[in-house]
Amino acid sequence: MRDSHSFTRRQTLMAGLMVAAVPSWAQGSKFPARPVKLVLPQPPGGAADRLARLVGERLEKHWGQAVVIENKPGGGVVIGTQAVVRSPADGYTIGLLGSSLSINALQRKDLPYELKDLQPIARAGYYTVALVAAASFPANDIKSLIAYAKTQPANSISFGSNGIGTSAHVAGEMLNHMGGIQLQHVPYNGAAKMYTDIAGGVLPIGFSVVSSADSFIKAGQMKVLGVTSLQRSPLFPQWPTIADTLPGFEAVNWAGFCGPAGMPRDITEQIARDLIAVLKAPDMAKSLEASGFELSTQGPSEFGEFIQSEVKRFATVTQPLPGQK
Repeated sequence: MRDSHSFTRRQTLMAGLMVAAVPSWAQGSKFPARPVKLVLPQPPGGAADRLARLVGERLEKHWGQAVVIENKPGGGVVIGTQAVVRSPADGYTIGLLGSSLSINALQRKDLPYELKDLQPIARAGYYTVALVAAASFPANDIKSLIAYAKTQPANSISFGSNGIGTSAHVAGEMLNHMGGIQLQHVPYNGAAKMYTDIAGGVLPIGFSVVSSADSFIKAGQMKVLGVTSLQRSPLFPQWPTIADTLPGFEAVNWAGFCGPAGMPRDITEQIARDLIAVLKAPDMAKSLEASGFELSTQGPSEFGEFIQSEVKRFATVTQPLPGQK
């Protein structure tokens, strides 16, 4: 005859082992039950880093769990993006990505991942990007820049960006193509060194997220020649667009959150709801506006469609970029 107590103990043990083998999100545990990692494929100190930290601080309060910002720059944002792709698909690692995701998918053949390896979660919005110049640069707007460039030898005027394959790089090559000029691209690992080079007279012009260059602009060390959005920025309406001179010019720099493919739908949707809630909070909206970020949120499905539409849009306006593999 079977020992009923032993049988009961075995049943209890087996049940416990089965529960332990099931992920915490499937056990009905509140997400997140432990710290969440937010990967940023950019160095500290730039506009994306500030956005990540603003969001991280508010998510910590919302979740009651730590949000750890992990900067992983390099490889034209490939290193940080790959870190997200290779993470467990449990919601505990997400990445703050941007326009380079769509550009790289179109331009680069050496990527160690594909767009399908990522789960779109939520779009946050757009950085205001402008072509800035040293205060002493002879041109004060796009029209005079094009006229001046045509009097100079090809590639004798350099433009900086925050890396190969970024929206800033695309903007420069579009300006070359649409303006009929030849500016030489100089990629930087982040924008901080580019600003000091422009202010110091080493580099004449560069494409920049306005908020991160604001101190140089206010100090009179740099000036804005034009913004890259199709319409004037609602945050900086005083500056003309490049499209005012070159109709149809548009090179936006968006920001959004993705996780690795295979994330559970309920966790994906919860993170999206929580992200959008903290982004739209009144105090957060004011902070974003002050930093030159235009809020324009989307949930997982819309954001995924937007990323694909950006790939198609870049395909119509760009050729293979110099420096891309």
